[in-house]
Amino acid sequence: MLLKHFFVPKIAHSSYILAGQKSCAVIDPQRDIDLYLREARQLGFEITHILQTHLHADFISGHMDLAKQTGAKIYVAKSADCTFGHVPLVEGDRIEIDNILLDVLETPGHTPEHLSFVVTDTSRGDSPIGVFVGDTLFVGDVGRPDLFPDIAQDLAGKLYQSLHDKLLKLPDFCEVYPAHGAGSLCGRSMGAKYQSTIGFERKYNPALQIKEKEDFIKSLTEDMPSAPDHFSRCSDINRDGPDLLSNLPALKRLTVAEFAQKMKDPQVQVIDVRSYLGFGGQHIKGSWHLDLNGNFPTFAGWVLPTDKDFLLLADDDEKAQSSVVWARRVGVDRIVGYLGGGMPGWLTSGYLTGRVSQISPEDLHAMVVGENNFILVDVRAKGEYEENHIKGAVNIETADLRTQHDQLDQGKTIILICSSGNRSSLGCSILAQHGFDQLYNVAGGMTGYSAAGYTKECRVCANPHGSRYFSEVYEN
Repeated sequence: MLLKHFFVPKIAHSSYILAGQKSCAVIDPQRDIDLYLREARQLGFEITHILQTHLHADFISGHMDLAKQTGAKIYVAKSADCTFGHVPLVEGDRIEIDNILLDVLETPGHTPEHLSFVVTDTSRGDSPIGVFVGDTLFVGDVGRPDLFPDIAQDLAGKLYQSLHDKLLKLPDFCEVYPAHGAGSLCGRSMGAKYQSTIGFERKYNPALQIKEKEDFIKSLTEDMPSAPDHFSRCSDINRDGPDLLSNLPALKRLTVAEFAQKMKDPQVQVIDVRSYLGFGGQHIKGSWHLDLNGNFPTFAGWVLPTDKDFLLLADDDEKAQSSVVWARRVGVDRIVGYLGGGMPGWLTSGYLTGRVSQISPEDLHAMVVGENNFILVDVRAKGEYEENHIKGAVNIETADLRTQHDQLDQGKTIILICSSGNRSSLGCSILAQHGFDQLYNVAGGMTGYSAAGYTKECRVCANPHGSRYFSEVYEN
């Protein structure tokens, strides 16, 4: 048995190649599949199986592209009601790949149709060596059941049973291969390690220390992080089968004149993927700011409208192409072109621009302790805000500014802060679209503000790859 792990940063997605003697399976593939084809070719394996633990909510899966390229069959839960050709699976089914056995467990909770695959390497023994748990069990956490609000309580109860009645019945030495790690919003406190064991999680996973079912349900249905908009779309896209990447239009390099002409169409919007400092200095008015160096895919899927075409403004051709790859991973498929030459060409052609003033933590502190009349908006998640914030700051999460901007007074100076400057810059671009023009972005965010000694260190800011959730249960 050979196991290869692949990790997509930003969305913190893990996928795997599981190989026997000549054949292999890809488990929970990402949308751009070249890495699997290349790896299988280099190792001398044929991809014969594509296994889906569940209908992923946070990214578009590559199962259709992979099946098209390799002829491999797609294996997915019967209860998922997928509309593409597949092998439907139920509990008790077994998949054989050379000397490897994969036994199917139905483990609902994170999603209704969730499966886990228990792996036995018969060349070494008859005990399970590992289990692909998808988003049921993580390193240091469990899957969130609240992505389906109407049935969250029921799913949390099923998750408890999936964990305690099924996965925790496996041997302590059985390895755990999850589909996500720290940074994913499919959980709230998962660790940065790629894998673990049943025994270690049984002993040290905080969620598994909650023994009473009702307490467990309560812990996973209250005070959960916000779920991005695309979480409610990606599952259905994955159920129906995403469009093949080969069928999507190629990204066009546009002249300034061509770019400006396309912008006249009300169905076209601009995404600026440069740094927040670049965006703040000069940008095309009305554009979205989604810093490619930040969590671009999550926020692209979260805030961008689904009924528009998009044009990109990037520093160079390579970053424009990279932005498209990231966008398509979360189902933003309608990017049709980018501005060749970037912002300098736009400026030298004399077109209208906007700007957002950037202030340092030192500048902010002088305003906070002074007599300036302004509104400070902390756009971080609720848990981050409650962990530590500047006195007097209003908490409105970045994405919520799309609908809650009317809670702010356009006549006043608005200062936005997050942990670094990325999310707050996106927030500035949203407010600018709604007519706000007295906007300031705190460069360096709360990380810089605490480093300057003006507040205690934010645990979330200080450990960006760690937990986003703090409670007595998780600290004791």
